[in-house]
Amino acid sequence: MDTMRDRFAPVLSQILDEDPRVAVVLAEIGAAPFAGAARRHPERVINVGIREQLLVGAGAGVALAGMRPVLHTFASFLVERPFEQVKLDFGHQGVGGVLVSAGASYDVSSGGFTHMSPGDVALLDTLDGWRVHVPGHPDEAEVLLRHAVGAGGEAVSDSREYVRLSVQGNREALPVDGERFLTVREGRQGVVVAVGPMLDNVLAATEGLDVSVLYGTTVRPFDGAGLRRAVGASDRADVVVVEPYLAGTSTGAANDALADLPHRVLGLGVGRRELRRYGSVEEHVAGHGLDAGALRERISGFLLSRSGGAVGVPA
Repeated sequence: MDTMRDRFAPVLSQILDEDPRVAVVLAEIGAAPFAGAARRHPERVINVGIREQLLVGAGAGVALAGMRPVLHTFASFLVERPFEQVKLDFGHQGVGGVLVSAGASYDVSSGGFTHMSPGDVALLDTLDGWRVHVPGHPDEAEVLLRHAVGAGGEAVSDSREYVRLSVQGNREALPVDGERFLTVREGRQGVVVAVGPMLDNVLAATEGLDVSVLYGTTVRPFDGAGLRRAVGASDRADVVVVEPYLAGTSTGAANDALADLPHRVLGLGVGRRELRRYGSVEEHVAGHGLDAGALRERISGFLLSRSGGAVGVPA
């Protein structure tokens, strides 16, 4: 199966063919797959070289010219390194665009900590108006990319969108819509929100537990109404949010959604402690307690801590 990033260039190249208002801005990384599109649309495939601040500034300039820019590189070079330009050139100037990252939290583990970005979504949370998409399958990535670009409409969108691609993924795609959480499993003893590539591990971790599982691929804006419905159908307002980036990134959003209800929220994700051996993606998953076995222990422990009772599915 192809990866999300494998899917990205062919899909965006097709969008470039279809919509003359869309442009892609690159910083050398990921440029080769756009060679054909660059020959067809040399004025709309822009490679600024390894200059990430310029990548964002040029992208905002494209937006100021009335076009829809799509910017792409690794997350650490797209969100963290040029954060001032993201804040000012897009946010302060009030223009829209699409940031599409690769590398996720530790996909490029061999590159060391310079290529890791577990804090990207939390960092974007400090800014107003960014929509965040975290697909868990290449098919979902295609749907969410097209949704974010908004190509083919009557007007160029001024929304600011972040699409977070990863080599991690789930076995099957689900019918995501760029808006709401999906209910994957129903239960009575709590709610677990699995974000993007975390779904398969969460489903394995909660097998046999009497909990609801929601699947989130668009996490900003956070689907508070969907979470409230799931909590309302449960006997307990206990919520666990499992994210493939910094632990606790969405606990505030979950708390806000349930502000008028007595509730508990546990955020699981990538820890703040740096794992200083490069290792593999799988070793980082295990090191941060995001494999199915560790998740089961952590989720069960949280749910059991309130009453000491069982959370298994009733016979």
